[in-house]
Amino acid sequence: MRMAEQVTFAGVGLDRAAQLRGDGGEIARLAAREDAACVVLWRGKPLVKGTNRDALALLPMTHPMLPDEPLGHPEEPIFLGLDTRAGGAPRFARDISFWNPEGADTAALGRMFDPTEQHHPKLPEDHVFADLRQLMARLSARHAELAVTAKGLTEWHATHRFCARCGQASRVAMAGWQRMCPSCGAPHFPRTDPVVIMLVTHGDSVLMGRSPGWPEGMYSLLAGFVEPGETIEAAVRREVLEETGVPVGRVGYLASQPWPFPASLMIGCRAEALATGIRIDPVEIEDAFWVGRSDMLAALAGAHPRIRPARRGSIAHFLLSNWVADRLD
Repeated sequence: MRMAEQVTFAGVGLDRAAQLRGDGGEIARLAAREDAACVVLWRGKPLVKGTNRDALALLPMTHPMLPDEPLGHPEEPIFLGLDTRAGGAPRFARDISFWNPEGADTAALGRMFDPTEQHHPKLPEDHVFADLRQLMARLSARHAELAVTAKGLTEWHATHRFCARCGQASRVAMAGWQRMCPSCGAPHFPRTDPVVIMLVTHGDSVLMGRSPGWPEGMYSLLAGFVEPGETIEAAVRREVLEETGVPVGRVGYLASQPWPFPASLMIGCRAEALATGIRIDPVEIEDAFWVGRSDMLAALAGAHPRIRPARRGSIAHFLLSNWVADRLD
């Protein structure tokens, strides 16, 4: 698919400079540069600025809201890389999840739709922590790449503080791209789970489904995790058959999207259905049906009486929009 790299969170300008991660002196020198800045996150929510919340608020490494000795995790700034669209400026990530904002609605954290925002008293009024899913379609490609990388790494550190082999506390290594166990020596690396998401078509219709607990009227493409020992094609056929009873023939790759909710890589595929009869698995999904191209066009425009499509910025919305426009080549 020629437009594959236009999907939200596709990389555009971050030189990850992996060769520098093991050089502590060089990382320290980069962090001390005047043009160094960091993406700050609280409970997985990036710090953004502006009335429209359409830009990351990249803070200097010595900003007064950032403690010299972080009390949360990870234990040190994570080196994201060099921003080639800002003259090679060093970019880091900092997690301040230890901060407890007064009156915060913590029940909304992690939900599919979290409209809450948190403001730190040491920042301007238009600087807030906001859910990345709510603002991803408004960020520039450069800021979206920084945000998804920072969120993915900080969330991994927060949930992988102990060695999976011996249970001892592990330590940050390689500028935040690894953890090492000081007890048994086991190295641990950031986790990414492959997930297939399928544009299943039959003639001029696409198969849509919804999971229990989704907002009323919201439908999206079917998706599921790739299992051990399974190819992408086999995962597509298995997931569609398990969830809807629809047999699938030919499968082809379209595009992919990093999806840090919490740690997935969405692998977008096109699949041709061999039949149209639907038999849903109520444990997996709540409803599924075939949608014609004209109805999907109306849904994407917000004018369909029944269907509320996947949110803008998601790979599901991206694939459906390109299918409706006949741009899947």
